[in-house]
Formats: sequence, C-alpha cells, structure tokens
Amino acid sequence: MEPLQPMAENIARFLRERGETVAICETTAGGLVSAALLSIPGASRYYAGAAVTYTGVARSTFLEIELEDYPGVRSSSEPYAQIIANTIRERLGATWGIGETGAAGPGGNVYGDASGHTCIAISGPTEYVETLETGLEDREENMWLFTKRTLEVFESVLRGSSSEES
Repeated sequence: MEPLQPMAENIARFLRERGETVAICETTAGGLVSAALLSIPGASRYYAGAAVTYTGVARSTFLEIELEDYPGVRSSSEPYAQIIANTIRERLGATWGIGETGAAGPGGNVYGDASGHTCIAISGPTEYVETLETGLEDREENMWLFTKRTLEVFESVLRGSSSEES
C-alpha cells in the first residue's frame, strides 16, 4: 500500500492556502481518513472535525439523520454518502464535507453489497460522488483502500479536476 502521507500533505496545503476547512463522516473507513489528515502538523487550521457513524444509533445521535426522512435511500449508497457529506459539512460549518459508507467485510452487508464496496461523496463548492468495488473480503485491507481512494478523490476535487483523471 502506498503511503497516505503525500496525499494528506497536498490536501492540507490546498486547504490552508485557500483558508478552507473540511468535515468528515466515515463509516467503513473507521476514522482512517481523519487520522491521515490529522497526522499533518497544523491540522487545526483546516480540520473542522468528524464523526464515525458506523451504526444507525451513531448516525441518529451525531448527525440527526433518520433514513425514514429520505424515502428510497439506504446506507452504503451514493445518495446516502452525499447526505452524510452535506450534513457533516453543514453541522460543522466547513467549506467541504466528505462522506464515506460501505461494506468492509468479510461477508458484505445487509443491503446485498459485497465486501469491498464503498461510496464516497464530496460536498462543497464542487460536488462529487463515486462507488468503489475492491472485490476483496479482507476487512483491514478494504478499510485502507477506502481511505486511500477517499483521499485521492478529495485531492482531485481540490485540484479542480475530475477524480477519473487520478
């Protein structure tokens, strides 16, 4: 696995130079996206905060999101990733919001998504959402791959290009 530090440093530099902030809501990455960004000295200048909403109770408590308010939306989907990215950004007053939600494994999730499935959304001056399928059952490896891709997507959005060019 490539080190995450160079991406986190680039993201931190972009945010500091622009005077922007980021708030993060992670589920299956388990806080690793936040840890990567917090590992950079001076993170308090750009890191607004985060929530790891791995359970419905955490989602309800920290984000005050009830899925019945969003008919047809379920966890581990692109629309849900966008909802959590928007919500965490708004609740923490950040320029950017990142949402990540999926199934790390093993065995997939209750919605029928295979292990290695995650949806990543960026909310802010630019909106973006994508789904990643690793095809792997290894929980820890998936968590690191979800984190890496989330950082890649956010760095790409910050650079002003589509993540498909990453």
